Amino acid sequence: MFSKACEYAIKASIYIAQQNLSDARVNVKEIAQAVDAPEAFTAKILQQLCKAEVMKSARGKQGGFSITTEKMKETKIYDIIKIIDGEGIFMTCALGLKECSSSNPCPVHNEFRHVREHLIEMACKYTLEDLALRTEEGLFRLRV
Repeated sequence: MFSKACEYAIKASIYIAQQNLSDARVNVKEIAQAVDAPEAFTAKILQQLCKAEVMKSARGKQGGFSITTEKMKETKIYDIIKIIDGEGIFMTCALGLKECSSSNPCPVHNEFRHVREHLIEMACKYTLEDLALRTEEGLFRLRV
């Protein structure tokens, strides 16, 4: 449903937030290993998230990526999706048709509308802090 870049961005953000619970900064190599993503690709994704001010990066021996507690509490999965993939998944036709609306629906328009609404609800419900805490408690793993 999401691009690979978006999947990696979500997992990397959760991992960084989880590490932030212990006030730890993490480097790209560690993040890429933790979320099972290519290191160069992970670096590119993290640059986008830093540019969007979701997280910060610092260079040097004590450097790495971090997310402030405030950002963890306010950043929702929806925000990550919007930064990486855009809002298209929340608005476009399930079949990829250019002209699909309530007045000109595709064959699955009404059913997919419910899926899309539920996806938006779910993506807006969870913050990075929520998911970092769930990961910390062992309720789910970022890497299988």
